Amino acid sequence: MILILVLYFLQATQGSVKPFVNFNAKHDAEVLRKAMKGIGTDEDAILMLLAARSNAQRQEIKAAYKKAFGKDLVKDLRSELGGKLEDLIVALMFPSTIYDAHELHKAIKGVGTEDQVLIEILASRTCDEMKDIAKAYKKGNIHCSGTVLVANLRSVCSLIVFQELFAAGEEKFGTDEDKFINILGNRSAEHLRRVFDAYKKIAGCDIEESIKDECTGNLEALLLAVVKCAKSVSGYFAESVRESMRRAGTDDETLIRIMVSRSERDMLDVRAMYKKKYGESLYSTIQEDTEGDYQKALLYLCGGND
Repeated sequence: MILILVLYFLQATQGSVKPFVNFNAKHDAEVLRKAMKGIGTDEDAILMLLAARSNAQRQEIKAAYKKAFGKDLVKDLRSELGGKLEDLIVALMFPSTIYDAHELHKAIKGVGTEDQVLIEILASRTCDEMKDIAKAYKKGNIHCSGTVLVANLRSVCSLIVFQELFAAGEEKFGTDEDKFINILGNRSAEHLRRVFDAYKKIAGCDIEESIKDECTGNLEALLLAVVKCAKSVSGYFAESVRESMRRAGTDDETLIRIMVSRSERDMLDVRAMYKKKYGESLYSTIQEDTEGDYQKALLYLCGGND
C-alpha cells in the first residue's frame, strides 16, 4: 500500500495543476459568485481561481456554489464568459472522465466525424481510463459502439508475439490488419516497446515504417498514434500541441483539450519533451499564438516557463 501511494504521488507531481493547499470550497464559491455578480465580470478572479484548483476540488466548488446560492455554477460561468475563455473554463469544470466522454461524443455526433479527436483520446488513454469512459457513456445513455471497440483495443495482455506482427505485414503479400490491431491494441506500453525493438531486428525497419507501408487512412493514423503513445505519451502530446499552434491559425479546440486533460496528468513531462523537440518552451509558444484572458488561463495550466 505504501509503495502504491508513493508511485501515485510521483505520478501526480508530473501535473502542472495540483490540489490547492488550505482549500475551502465554500470560500471559493463565494469568490466566484462575487466575480460574476453585478455589472461586469472579473475574468481574472475566475480564471486564476479555477486554474489553480484540482479537478476534484472544482467538483466540490460546484457543489458548494449550488448549496450556497441555489444556482448551477457552470451555467453561470457560461452566461458571464464568452469565446475561447468560456470554452476553456467550462472544460475545466467537467470531471476528467466525463470530459473525455463528452469530447468523444462531440467528435462523433452530427454530420461527419472529427477523426483526429477520436484517435488522440482513444490512443492515449489507459485501459482503466477507457473502461471509465465507457461507463460514462453508458451512464449518460450515449451509444457509441466505437468506444467499446477501442476500449477493447487498448486492453492489456501479457504475451509477446512479435513474429506475428512481422508476418502480418512485411513478410506477406497484403496485410492482415486485424493482426496489427490485435497486437498493438492488446499489449501494455512497456510490453510494446520491447516488441518494437524486436520487430526492428527482425524486419530491418521501424514499426512506424511498416504501418505506413501496409495501412492507410484512419487505421494508419490510429496505429501510429498508439505506437507514439507506447513510446512516450508526453512526446505524443508535445507533437500534438505543437501542431495545434503552428498551422495557419490556432486549433483552439485541440489546444484546450490537451491543456485541460494533461494539466493534472503529465504537463511537466509534456513541457520537457516540447523543449527537447523544438528548442523553445511551450509557455513561450502559447504566448506567441494566443492573447488576452484566454492566453492567461492557458499559461496558468502550463505551469511555468522552461
